[in-house]
This record gives sequence, structure tokens and C-alpha cells, in this order.
Amino acid sequence: MISSLLGWLSDPTHWSGPEGIPTRIVEHLAYTALTVLLAALIAIPLGLWIGHTGKGKVAVVNLLNGARSIPTLGLLFLAIILLGPRLQGDAAFLVPVVLVLVVLAIPPILASTYSGVEQVDPAARDAAKGMGMTGAQVLRQVEVPCAMPLIMSGLRSATMQVIATATIAATVSIGGLGRYLIDGQAARDYAQMAGGGILVALLALAVDLVLTLVQRLVVSRGLTGATTSRRNRAGRGGIRPSDPSEGTTSDATSTTTDRTTAPAA
Repeated sequence: MISSLLGWLSDPTHWSGPEGIPTRIVEHLAYTALTVLLAALIAIPLGLWIGHTGKGKVAVVNLLNGARSIPTLGLLFLAIILLGPRLQGDAAFLVPVVLVLVVLAIPPILASTYSGVEQVDPAARDAAKGMGMTGAQVLRQVEVPCAMPLIMSGLRSATMQVIATATIAATVSIGGLGRYLIDGQAARDYAQMAGGGILVALLALAVDLVLTLVQRLVVSRGLTGATTSRRNRAGRGGIRPSDPSEGTTSDATSTTTDRTTAPAA
């Protein structure tokens, strides 16, 4: 099995042409990018509003729990039955697939966004309001930067779920890496199925690494602890900030010594 898998992955014919691995990867990334973009445009503004105002949290939590329990494949077939006859060409299959994946991607983004804003230190909000900031300014300049680690975490989680689930697009004759799973199953080509699964896993790891780097760029270093780490390294290297109490202790010791030795003189 392993030799067959390696043979399938190393076959040059599988790395070229309209059905080659690079083409399928690009298709898979296109579905994923479109889905996450649409989900973020819906979930992030809604999550910011809920976290900032505190309104609608109970309803959203119940809605998210319900959305997470929906069977993705069943929802896909239902969407195709309802929307397919109203669309033409590839859109009859592409639109239902993207719609189902958006429903899958919204819950983690929405939950992480409103949780991140909700958990901002109230003292930071009060300080911003004390400086005369409006509600919109507090949200934009205080709450969003503080919530960015959780927002990025939700985006990463949603992206990983979409990459893994976008393979269902192949069940309705759409491209992507899922073609290797569906076509391999139809032809009983287990090496092709295993190769497709490995490619999906590697793609997810690569995308997660890229998003991790993006997160390091957009999240304030004060929230990630990078500044503290540099200070700790500087301390271990012999650079230590001065302690005002040291000078006071030294002066007190010197004064005590002078007073003790003064009668002897």
C-alpha cells in the first residue's frame, strides 16, 4: 500500500494537466478563500456588535449550537435540490457548495469574535471613555486590537474546517482535492484515495502555518508576550533594570556605619 501510494504521488502525470495535483490544490484553495471571506464578512461585524453591546448573545449561542449540529452532506444535497434548478451551468453546483461551507465557517468566527470583545478588560474601556472616545472609537481602537488574538484563532479554526470539508464538493461534480477521494473510491484506487487524503492534510498544515505568521503580524506584541520575553532574555544576559530601593539601602547602611564609628573617633 505504501509503495502504491508513493508511486501515485511521484507519477509525473498526476502533477500536470487540468486534473493534476497543482490544479486541484488551486481549486481547493479558491473554494476555501471564497468561503472564509464570505463567512468573515457576516460573522465578524455581527460578533463585534454583540460583544460591544452585549445584545443578542443568548440567541446567537443557541443558533451556533444548532448550526454546528447540522449534517454538512445532507445540507449540501438539500441546497442543490432547492437552488440547483434556479441556477445554470457550474453555478448550479458551486453556489450550494459555497453556501453550505459558509454555514460551517460562521460559528467559529462569530463565537471567537464576540468572546474576544466581551473579554476585554473593563478598565481599558473605562480609560478610553475617560479620554473622551465615542463608542465606535472604543470598539475600533481598544476592543478590536485586544480581541484580535481570538478573532484570528476563529479564522484559523474556520479555515481548517473548510479545507477538510471542501472535499464534499467532489460529490456534486465540483473540483478540488476531493476528486481524488471520490474518483478513487469509484475506481477502487486506494492509493489515489490515500494520496488525496494526505494532500488535504498537508494543505491544511501549510495554510495554518501561513495564518500563524499573519497572526503574529496583526496581533500587538503586548498581547502575545513578545515584549516580556525580550525583557526576560535581557535579564538573563546580565542586563537588569536599576532598583531605586538599592540606592536607599546603600545610603542607609553607610549612614548607620558612620554613626557607629563616630564615637570611636
